[in-house]
Amino acid sequence: MRILTYSSILPNSLQPTQGIFTFQRLGALSRRPGNQVDFVAPLPYAPPWLPKGSRPRYACIPSQETMEGLRIFHPRYALIPKISMPWHGRLMYLGTHKTVEQLHRENPYDLLDAQYIYPDGYAGVLIAKKLGIPVILSALGTDVNVFPKFKRIAPKIRWALNEADGILAVSNSLKATTAAAGAPADKIRVIGNGVDTTRFHPLDRTEARRALRIEGPGPFVISVGTLDPNKGHQLLIAAVSELTGRYPAMKAYIAGEGPYQSALTAQIREKKIADRVVLIGKRPHAELNSWFNAASVSCLLSEREGWPNVLLESLAAGTPVIATRAGGIAEVIATPALGTLVERNVPAITAALDAALKHEWDRPALVAYAAQRTWDKVAEEIEDYFRTILNSRPTTKS
Repeated sequence: MRILTYSSILPNSLQPTQGIFTFQRLGALSRRPGNQVDFVAPLPYAPPWLPKGSRPRYACIPSQETMEGLRIFHPRYALIPKISMPWHGRLMYLGTHKTVEQLHRENPYDLLDAQYIYPDGYAGVLIAKKLGIPVILSALGTDVNVFPKFKRIAPKIRWALNEADGILAVSNSLKATTAAAGAPADKIRVIGNGVDTTRFHPLDRTEARRALRIEGPGPFVISVGTLDPNKGHQLLIAAVSELTGRYPAMKAYIAGEGPYQSALTAQIREKKIADRVVLIGKRPHAELNSWFNAASVSCLLSEREGWPNVLLESLAAGTPVIATRAGGIAEVIATPALGTLVERNVPAITAALDAALKHEWDRPALVAYAAQRTWDKVAEEIEDYFRTILNSRPTTKS
């Protein structure tokens, strides 16, 4: 089965961790016998006449590159930031369809897999219709949690969802949201994400801390995610401030980058806990295993989520989780033996963190639970769904 994955949210040489879960998900599918997956990851066009210092960083990304043995193509399309959202899907299609058509002529694809409903999925449906192949859309989070609220793009989202041959959602919560955005519920298949257990696995906690140069008796907390209000790092900072009297050596490490960094820095300074909360920036994906192993507990305090992979990654390292009930989180943290689900407020988070730090967790049980959901298992489920879609398409008589 030849599959083309079409998405602007994929890794590239400049942003190697962007869309890493999509890449792992489909990369595992490509390793199954008889499958081949190519990736088309469109990028906005940067005119060469712009002064070098003002050109977007992505201008240096080549038109084609290979990562982990998989081909990634980067056709460019026109985009006017902030004002072209209603036309974003059409602009993406116009700038990229010729690249896809050329690849299809060289070696035809059986199916187009578009990740992110808008603009990527909208453009993907247009391309698949032109090629005459089925298209599967994948709902990932913001594309159905937020975008359908925008009146000018909601009809385009509904159109793409209804024109697709199939739809994937990473959680039952996201399935319900996707249906509410206009997708026929019987067209949606739920296939959660997985974890790479060769990359995320238990290490000696003392050795992990030494390797990261984390000093002191702890306890230590890790929170991984984009620095924006949705991820709730500000709530963790407030909870740590409340607990410093009970845990004088406690430290929290926040891994990520984003627009909320200055606000978080100011909050840490205001609460006078710069020696307790450290913003460590965006860490390489391969390094996160050491951080999860070094931590006593990990936190994810989001307001919105799809299926956050940091949960399984933490559990695969043997580290329990404190998390809100946003999106599919409760589908991952399915029992209290894996962690604690909390209300999204500082008193609840403070109490849960205090209790988790006092609790004796069964680390091998956490590891065993995560190991049930590998990327290979996910790939098997996706392949089965893709073949179901292909087999359900009416054959064209010559």
